[in-house]
Amino acid sequence: MCAESNPPSDQQPPQVPSTGTLLVDAGHRDRVGEFRGVAGPYWSLRPVRGGAEWEAEPVNVRVASTMERLRAENARCNARSAGRIL
Repeated sequence: MCAESNPPSDQQPPQVPSTGTLLVDAGHRDRVGEFRGVAGPYWSLRPVRGGAEWEAEPVNVRVASTMERLRAENARCNARSAGRIL
């Protein structure tokens, strides 16, 4: 009798999104960020309102919903009008 100790995972690795796609990082309290690229095993995300990029594990990231995208775009517009970002 032979048993596998590590059964194959049915979960496929997430597909790399295009640059600029708004994503939600569940590993960082559902923080919304813009996809910037791949850094080793991590994905680089930048806050929508500007600021330092952070690295997220792809398994914790999902595409932002319509409401989340709207909130992020609104936050970007507010930050721009207040002079906090260009």
